[in-house]
Amino acid sequence: MRLVTLLFLCVCATSFAQVKVGIIGLDTSHSPAFIKLLNSDNPRPEHRGFRIVAAYPYGSQAIESSAKRIPGYIEEATKYGVEIVASIAELLQKVDCVLLETNDGNMHLQQAAEVIESGKPFFLDKPVAATLPQAIAIFMLAKEHSTPFFSSSALRFTSNNQAIRAGKYGKILGADYYSPHHHEPTHTDFTWYGIHGVEPLFTVMGTGCQTVTRISGDGSDVVVGLWNDGRIGSFRALLKDKADYGGTVFCEKGIAAAGGYDGYGALLAEILKFFTTGQPPVAAEETLEIFTFMEASNESKRLEGKPVSMAKTYRKAAKKAKKLLEGLKN
Repeated sequence: MRLVTLLFLCVCATSFAQVKVGIIGLDTSHSPAFIKLLNSDNPRPEHRGFRIVAAYPYGSQAIESSAKRIPGYIEEATKYGVEIVASIAELLQKVDCVLLETNDGNMHLQQAAEVIESGKPFFLDKPVAATLPQAIAIFMLAKEHSTPFFSSSALRFTSNNQAIRAGKYGKILGADYYSPHHHEPTHTDFTWYGIHGVEPLFTVMGTGCQTVTRISGDGSDVVVGLWNDGRIGSFRALLKDKADYGGTVFCEKGIAAAGGYDGYGALLAEILKFFTTGQPPVAAEETLEIFTFMEASNESKRLEGKPVSMAKTYRKAAKKAKKLLEGLKN
C-alpha cells in the first residue's frame, strides 16, 4: 500500500497533477511560509504539482510564543484556500503527504505516531523532538511501520553549505559554526534553536563524532566535537547581543565562509522531491547524531566541561526511547 502511494506521487508530480499536502501545526512561521510558496498563483517550477489543501492547527498550547500565533495563521491559511480540520485523523483522509510543523517538539511523538500508522510520507520540521529519547522513539516507530520521513533545519540547504558538502573546496578537514540560541525550558538545551547551528555543522562534517566537550561563558557557549578520523568541529551558541548564522570550514583547497540563510524555498524543494521519490535527503543516522551531540553537550555542561562519549549518550537515550514506545502503545 505504501509503495503504491509513493508510485502514485511519482506519477502525479511528473505529470504536474496536484498532489494534496496537509499541514499539522499552525504555530510556527514555517507553516504560512510553505503555504504561500505552494499555494501561490505562480509557484516556482520546483514547487509545482503540489498544493496544501488542509491543516490541523494545533500546534502548541503550552508554549505561549507559539500558541499565540495560531489564530492569525489560521486566518492566513484560509485566505490561501486551506481547509481547517478538527483532527489529524480527518486531515489524513484528505491528503497524500504531510508537513508536520508543530513548533513544540514535545508533541511530535504523539502526532507523528498517527501519521506513521497511516503510512503516508511526511516531513517533520525541526526539532524532531524535545529530547533525544523522543527523537529515537519516532525513528524507531517509523522504521517499524516502514513509513518514510525526514527532518531538517532550512539552514542545511543554503547554497554555501551544500556547495561545501559537495566538495567545492575539496576534502573537509574541520568546521566551526555559530547561530543564535534561545533557550526554551520545555526542550533539551539547543534543540529549540541552537539546532540552526548544529545542523549545518553536521551537514559539512557528516557523522562520526565520538566525544563532545562544552564550555559555558557569559555571552556564548562553545561545544567541541572530536570525530573518529581526528577532525574537529565546533558550534558556538550566541546567547545575547547581535546574533547571526554562519561558519568557517577548513578544506584541502582553502578556507570557506559558510552558513547564511536563504529562506525556505530550497528546503521545500527537497521536501517535495522526497514526497515524489520516498528517498530522504537526510539519513536518520545523521539526524540522530545531531541530537546525540546536543544531549552530550548538556551532559558535558553538567560535568563542568568534561568530555562526554556520544556512544554512551545514545545508548542511555535508546533505553528511554523503548519505554516511551511501550507507553505509547499501551
